[in-house]
Amino acid sequence: MLPPRLVQSALESAPDAIVISDASGSIVFANRQVAALFGHRASDILGLKVETLLPERFRARHLAHRTGYGFNPQMRPMGAELELFALRKDGSEFPVEISLSPIRDGERLLIAAAIRDVTERKRIEAELVAAREAADRANLAKSRFLASASHDLRQPLQALSLLNGTVQRLSRDALLSEAFAQQEQAIGAMSRLLNALLDVSKLEAGVIKPEVTDFTVAALLHELGNEFAQLAVNKGLELQVQGCADTVRSDPSLVEQILRNLISNAIKYTRAGSVLLRCVHRPSAIGVEVLDTGIGIPADQLPYIYDEFYQVGVAPNATRDGYGLGLSIVSRLVKLLDLKLDVHSEPGKGSSFLLQLPASIAPGAHMESARQAESAAAAGRKVGRQVLLVEDDRAVRKAMLMLLAAEGYDVAAAASMSEALQIVAESDPFELLITDFHLGGGATGVDLLTELRARYGGELNAIVVSGDTSFVVKSLQPDAHLRIANKPLRAAQLLTLMSELLGES
Repeated sequence: MLPPRLVQSALESAPDAIVISDASGSIVFANRQVAALFGHRASDILGLKVETLLPERFRARHLAHRTGYGFNPQMRPMGAELELFALRKDGSEFPVEISLSPIRDGERLLIAAAIRDVTERKRIEAELVAAREAADRANLAKSRFLASASHDLRQPLQALSLLNGTVQRLSRDALLSEAFAQQEQAIGAMSRLLNALLDVSKLEAGVIKPEVTDFTVAALLHELGNEFAQLAVNKGLELQVQGCADTVRSDPSLVEQILRNLISNAIKYTRAGSVLLRCVHRPSAIGVEVLDTGIGIPADQLPYIYDEFYQVGVAPNATRDGYGLGLSIVSRLVKLLDLKLDVHSEPGKGSSFLLQLPASIAPGAHMESARQAESAAAAGRKVGRQVLLVEDDRAVRKAMLMLLAAEGYDVAAAASMSEALQIVAESDPFELLITDFHLGGGATGVDLLTELRARYGGELNAIVVSGDTSFVVKSLQPDAHLRIANKPLRAAQLLTLMSELLGES
């Protein structure tokens, strides 16, 4: 047994205030920290009930707890999951943590309470909670801004692009046609920058959440090959797409966005030769490689290619073909999806970007995805020219009507889903639906398409236009009679999509 003087010295030296009471709740010992914490001299509180150190409102409850503790004495924190407060001599309250320990003095039971002031810790916790709430509010505000910007900023640009396409087709003056062509290039550059900036902002805000599923690489490569074929031809390049029957597991729309940026860059920085899109097999992974014969990237510049606004071989104030955001978006998406991207490049000989995707292990996924890819690749049947246009923005709706009328289409226009359904009820079946994704009142273009297909009892050709196609893609199944277009949509793009669906191309 330790000498009493040594025990007394240890208790006095403890960093916490220590109060020892007997079974009746009377204080029999208090160390020097009690005076510092409570303002009472130790000798002044000896013999007083321990409830003296508690605010009045807690004393009755504490008396019941103290009595119960006597029946089951054990070392434990007092009032677990409760907010505990103590009372100073001057009447002020402060938050505390209290640890209880039973002490046997012969037949007598004593209770030692170690009391710690947690005012500072509570203050820090409150500041952290406030900071977290402020951050959540900021993220929510940013998400709302992005949702609004994605729609509102694209709408006037959409109308401007369609109007430009209309007057360009109607103009017979060579000088005006050249001016409108230059205007179209400026609108296209503005659209690309807006899309890239919004993509970066969404990734920074964390509002893009991956939706992982199994899908075939073949369907993805086929779609990308069709999308970039004309762009490659315009530059005198050969775009090669090698077949791939493998099935992978990731978010197909985000993977598509990664590859789209890589292919766009490859075509942009290749002056002659070819761009190849192919599969490369790795252990437990399928690589999709974008290989070009372009200008290449010097080794000392490779660490910077994912920085915003950085372009290989382009001075900061020089005229730019693009904005250097594509690879920055790629880097963020690769990190978000927990994928691996390998880069190899040699100046003057070209570059290789290899995206490694986890192979699917779901039984039957390959066969089902292959059937979907085959369906998506099927040619559209030739149908008529009766078009239903649904767009809630008046300026965009009017611009699109002018364009389609100039091209000879017979168009019925609606501003909402309910108005569209009323038109459908009073008309012969339409052969093509062009609809905005957001139609107001919580309705979407997908809702409208589903309703119309159910009414017609079969497939209906449709173009769904959206400022954020990832949401649309995730709400639809692959469909040979459906095209999804991103705002702002150029007139030529819209007419090409319509021709494909109506069998006019």
